[in-house]
Amino acid sequence: MTRAPGEAKTRRLAEVAKKVGVSEATVSRVLNGKPGVSDATRAAVLTALDVLGYERPTQLRGERARLVGLVLPELGNPIFPALAEVIGGALAQQGFTPVLCTRTAGGLSEADYIEMLIEQQVSGVVFAGGHYAEANSPHEHYHRLFELRLPVVLVNAAVEELTFPRVSTDDMVAVDQAFGHLLSLGHERIGLVLGPEDHMPSRRKLAAFTAAAEAAGLDLPDTAVEHALFSLEGGQAVTRRLIANGFTAIICASDPQALGAIRAVRRAGLSVPDDVSVVGFDDSAFINCTHPPLTTVRQPIESMGRAAVQMLVNQIDRTAFTAEELLYEPELVVRGSTAPARVTTA
Repeated sequence: MTRAPGEAKTRRLAEVAKKVGVSEATVSRVLNGKPGVSDATRAAVLTALDVLGYERPTQLRGERARLVGLVLPELGNPIFPALAEVIGGALAQQGFTPVLCTRTAGGLSEADYIEMLIEQQVSGVVFAGGHYAEANSPHEHYHRLFELRLPVVLVNAAVEELTFPRVSTDDMVAVDQAFGHLLSLGHERIGLVLGPEDHMPSRRKLAAFTAAAEAAGLDLPDTAVEHALFSLEGGQAVTRRLIANGFTAIICASDPQALGAIRAVRRAGLSVPDDVSVVGFDDSAFINCTHPPLTTVRQPIESMGRAAVQMLVNQIDRTAFTAEELLYEPELVVRGSTAPARVTTA
């Protein structure tokens, strides 16, 4: 049964009024551009329209919604829900509503989400991990955002052609901290597990790893570096080769990879940290509850998330902001997964 236009309009008024907590008459005044409504209420009504999927009246479509897209590659890695919590909370404090977009197998692509966000007339977009960090991935949707002059902030390293404002963990410092720690424990056969080869933060970590090994006067064989997915299974698969090649310490580019490395060591009949030391990256939730507790490099998520939101708001308000990358120093957190290298006797 088809709804009459008047009935559909009444239903829309009722839903929006309920969402905002105001009368239908107030919603009607906002939609018809009538005076007598506070700016805060007016903004809330327009945001409710966007959230509920209703089109704004023609005369109001030129105004941006108080919505901000938060685009994440996944929620399986604990670092991304942690980032979403910080960024979402900071956006709410600034009067914006985050719209969470995560890629799933068979679901919407990153480019699809961008088109949806543009249609919703969002005020801006924060990306925390995504195709911008992958050299071989499509980047056309980022260029579209740039052409539309939509405020955008990227969290962590991006390909060079994208010049949006960025807040990043200093990957060079992260690897220096992890490598220096293992070196101080007497390890000389140190392996590195990274993400895919086109992943920009992984490329930075590789450059730092190579420089650190050279500075320490250590031979760096081709077998010292492995590329894998950012998952437990990925870390486990490549660690088997590192163990077989005699590496006594492993630096991983994510905590899930590090957990996979620990599993691989155990399944090889060895022990962490007695036989092989393992270092992760992120300091994800509950990672100190593993057995043994994981030594890892902590990303300053709270500071980075809040900085990303402030940079976005500055763009929205057209106040001063920097297009340069802000680098935040990580912190090595030493726990039980690293120990002095085992001394071998002839």
